[in-house]
Amino acid sequence: MISARGISGIGRSSGLFAIIALMVVGCTTPDLEPIPGSITYGGQPRTKLTKSPVGSLVPHRFTSGNSFVQETYVIEPDRSLKLIRRDYYDLPID
Repeated sequence: MISARGISGIGRSSGLFAIIALMVVGCTTPDLEPIPGSITYGGQPRTKLTKSPVGSLVPHRFTSGNSFVQETYVIEPDRSLKLIRRDYYDLPID
């Protein structure tokens, strides 16, 4: 028979495991590579975003093949853009 003490110990272990798993997943996210149509495809833009604060998000939308692409960039301290998210949406074909 399992006592209440044994059950609470199992709960703490699984909670700790879940926290560690989330930390590992967050650390192993690969950087996104620019694709044709991305702002940073072929390198950083020549002009710098000097009026936007560091950490600001910059959205960018374009089409690629039969998909609508939504990208999000963040302005880095050196004023460069870092691609942090890309979502694809299928375009309706009539």
